[in-house]
Amino acid sequence: MKYSIVVEGLTKVYGKIKALNGVSFSVLSGEVFGLLGPNGAGKTTTIKILTTLSRPNSGRAIIHGYDVVKHPKEVKRIIGVVPQHINLDIELTVLENLVFHGLLYKMKKNYIKKRAYELLKFVGLEDRAEDFVENLSGGMKRKLLIARALMHNPKVLFLDEPTVGLDPHTRRKIWDLILNLKKRGITILLTTHYIEEAELLCDRVGILDKGKIIALDTPENLKKKVGEYVLEIFNEKIERIFFKNRNEARRFIEDHCRKIECNYTLRKTNLEDVFIEMTGRKLSE
Repeated sequence: MKYSIVVEGLTKVYGKIKALNGVSFSVLSGEVFGLLGPNGAGKTTTIKILTTLSRPNSGRAIIHGYDVVKHPKEVKRIIGVVPQHINLDIELTVLENLVFHGLLYKMKKNYIKKRAYELLKFVGLEDRAEDFVENLSGGMKRKLLIARALMHNPKVLFLDEPTVGLDPHTRRKIWDLILNLKKRGITILLTTHYIEEAELLCDRVGILDKGKIIALDTPENLKKKVGEYVLEIFNEKIERIFFKNRNEARRFIEDHCRKIECNYTLRKTNLEDVFIEMTGRKLSE
C-alpha cells in the first residue's frame, strides 16, 4: 500500500489564531481524498502548506518521498494546483496560458503545444484556444485552471474548492473531469464544503473543524457510524434521530410520531448530518 501524501501533526498559527492544530492524514496513490469542512476550518491552509506556499509551525508533510519544507522545488515539479481563486493571465489567450505554464516548467518546446491541445480537448475548450481568457465564462476558466495544472504531467493534483461559485450544470461538468482524472490514476486531494461533491468524488474524506480532523473514513462508513437513516422531526426546532436502517426508523415512527401527529421527514444520512452530529452545527455556519 503506497501513500502519495503523508501529513503528520501539522500546526499553523496566524497571530493568536491556530488555523491547524495537529492535522494528520495519508492519501493513497490514485485515491481521491477530500477535506470537508466549513469556511475557516483549515482546508485552504492545509493546501497552502502541501503546495509549498506556506510553512507549518510544526509537523511535516511528505509528497512522494519529498518533504514540502526541505524539498520545495522537487515537490513543485510533481504536483499540479487548481487554486480556489482564479489566477489566469486574462491578457493572454487560452492556449498562451498553457504554453507559458509549460515554459515555466521547462517542458520540451516541441511537446508543449501538443500537450496543450490534448488538454484543451480533454476539458472541452479546444474551440476556444485562441480566445482571450477575459472573455471566458466562470466555468470555462475553471476548466482552464485544471488543464493548466495538468500541463506538466503531475503525479498529485490539488483542487481547492474546484466548483465554488459555479452553477449546478457547470459544477457537474467539472465533476465529470475529476472522475475522468481518477480513472487515469492521478492522486487527487480536494477541499470542498459541498456535501454532494464529497460523496460523489471522494474515496475517503477527512472532516475538518476548527483546525482539527474530527473524522476520517469513506463517506459510507462515516454515515454508518451515526446511522444510515435520519428522522427529522419539525417542532420549534429540527430534532434529528439516527437509525441503523429504514425498518428501525419505521418502527419508531409507528410508536411515536403518528400518535402525536408530528411533522417529520425520513431520509438517508449524508455527510452534513455526520458533521452536525459531531459538532452541533451545519457546514455552512
